[in-house]
Amino acid sequence: MRLRIDARLDYHFAAPADVLLAIEAAQLPDQRLVEDLLTVDGVGPLRPIAGGDGVGRRTWMLAEGRFLAVYGAEVEILRARPALEGLPAVARRQLPAEAIPYLWPSRYCESDRFEGFVAGEFGGLEGGGAVAAMAEWIHGKLVYQPGASDSTTTAVDTFVSRCGVCRDYAHLLAAFARAAGIPARLVSAYGWGVDPPDFHALVEVWLGGDWQLVDPSRLADLDGVVRVCVGRDATDIAFMTSFGFADLRSQSVEVQRID
Repeated sequence: MRLRIDARLDYHFAAPADVLLAIEAAQLPDQRLVEDLLTVDGVGPLRPIAGGDGVGRRTWMLAEGRFLAVYGAEVEILRARPALEGLPAVARRQLPAEAIPYLWPSRYCESDRFEGFVAGEFGGLEGGGAVAAMAEWIHGKLVYQPGASDSTTTAVDTFVSRCGVCRDYAHLLAAFARAAGIPARLVSAYGWGVDPPDFHALVEVWLGGDWQLVDPSRLADLDGVVRVCVGRDATDIAFMTSFGFADLRSQSVEVQRID
C-alpha cells in the first residue's frame, strides 16, 4: 500500500517560544519513505534531533508571530502482521533494554492502579490473547466522544468516564498491558481511514520478540498506519510541544491511498 500524507499547521505566537515539532513520518523497515518535505515559516533555524527509541525525528525551532508548518510525504507500507492472539509474551527477565521502560507507570498510564482489575478480568489469558481481549473490552466499553477529554485526562479518568478520543483509548490499553507485565508504548501516526482525519494515537506492545501495533479505537486500518514517533504516553508523542502560548488558526491532516 502506498499513501500520500499532507499536514498543515497554522498557529500564531504572540511572544517568542521554543517549539518541538513531530509530524514527519519515520523511516522504518515496514514503512519506506518515497519522498517527504517539511517547510516551516515564521521560525528561526530548524534543528532536527532523533526521536525516542530511534523512531523518526523531532525538530526544534524558535517561533514568533505566524507559524505555518506544511508537511507532505509519500510512504510505501510493507507490513506483515502476524495474528495477535498467537503471539507469546516475553518473560520480564528476557526483555531487551528498549522494552523495559514500557513496563512502568507513566503520567497518563497509571498501570499500577489497574493490576487488580486486569488480573480479575483478563487473568486467564496470556500474551497476544490477553492484549486482544483488552482491546476488545476497551472498544466495547468506551464511547468515542470528541471533547470529552483534555490534556489532563489520564487512563484512570477514561476508565471511570468510559469515553474519550484515540489517545484516551491508547492510554487505557497501554495501562492494561503494563499491568499484565506486557511492555506497551504509545504511537503517534498518520492513519488511512481515520475519520475525521487527524493525527492518530495507538499502541505498540512487545510480543513475540517485536513491537506489534494495536488500535483499540479501531479508527485506522493497521495496514495503513504510518508511524511518526513513540513514547511512554501523550507527553512523548505530541505532534507539537510549545514552551509558550500558541493560538490555533487552522490545522488539517489528509491521508490518501494512491496505489
